[in-house]
Amino acid sequence: MPELPEVETIKRTLEARIKGLSVVSAEIFLPKLIRMPGVEEFKALLTGRKFLSLERRGKYLLLRLSHGLVMVIHLRMTGRLVYLPASADMAPHTHLIINLDDGCQMRYSDIRRFGTVSLVPASELDKLSGLRSLGKEPFDREFTRGYLLKQLHSHRVILKTLLLDQSFIAGLGNIYADEVLFRARIHPQQRSNMLTQRQSARLFHAIREVLTEGIENRGTTLRDYVDGEGMAGNYQNLLKVHNRENQPCSVCSTNIVRLRISGRSTYFCPYCQRM
Repeated sequence: MPELPEVETIKRTLEARIKGLSVVSAEIFLPKLIRMPGVEEFKALLTGRKFLSLERRGKYLLLRLSHGLVMVIHLRMTGRLVYLPASADMAPHTHLIINLDDGCQMRYSDIRRFGTVSLVPASELDKLSGLRSLGKEPFDREFTRGYLLKQLHSHRVILKTLLLDQSFIAGLGNIYADEVLFRARIHPQQRSNMLTQRQSARLFHAIREVLTEGIENRGTTLRDYVDGEGMAGNYQNLLKVHNRENQPCSVCSTNIVRLRISGRSTYFCPYCQRM
């Protein structure tokens, strides 16, 4: 699933292409993709609108349009949103095409078909389920070491599980949670309320450092992810533990171990991240 660095990269690459462009028409081939409003109303409302800016909230893309509308997109597991010439070959599993007034298109494809697209008034964004329950952004001013420690101690949850909770921190997912915990030298099964102040400080810095590196390297492509121009990311080449089961740790040479935590594969070094 695209996480914060991937969605931020998509936002940046698309904004450079579509900001200031207007929608000529929309073609929808998978009606369930459109969460709200209905398909015909969606097409009617979208037509003629201009893209003013793009934002990211957690793993959501927010495309702000003229006349106070916002297109909210969640890519889920395998969604791709790409700007292309209208003449480009159509990728399999393309479910939405937005025709733009520069003669190009923005296309949404999704093999597993779990993604969602909504078109809502900006004044109603905080009413959208999923979006309204998101926690603080890792780069917010309010997200401080003190705030993180307080939140960790207010839960009695396995740390890896808590990091994946979008109401706790917005944007972290399985890949970056593994990398964050490795950098912070914390075992993924440690209880959040048992972290020391020093561990919490290491976790705080690791969250920001790893996510920053992910953005700088245009995200992680293990299988499906590409940015808004169809290009793969590079951060998969820098991963220290995720998807590296039985490979030697880059720090101590102990083999990386994989566990299942909350139904997700979790990778860590049993020596560097001792309980």
